Amino acid sequence: MDKLKKFGLMEKIVHELEDLKNSQQAIITKLAKIEVDNIELGDKRLEKDLPEMHQRVADNLDTIAAILEDFASQTESYSDKNNIAALREQEAIDKL
Repeated sequence: MDKLKKFGLMEKIVHELEDLKNSQQAIITKLAKIEVDNIELGDKRLEKDLPEMHQRVADNLDTIAAILEDFASQTESYSDKNNIAALREQEAIDKL
């Protein structure tokens, strides 16, 4: 795989990890809203299961955030090491 294609794939993965992180944050928000609504309702099953679900999603969010931070750093380092900006400029010139 050439350097530009590899970098493009790395950028795509960073964006997908960002989307995944945002999705997990949205799930946490929804779970919290259900937990708050259930304070008034008092359903025993929700009282039992929602906190555990909330914790698992929060743990997943922490893992995703750590992976994203590491992989974004790797992607930036790869760009710097391989002078991706110059390669993109050259590719644009070659297309002319």
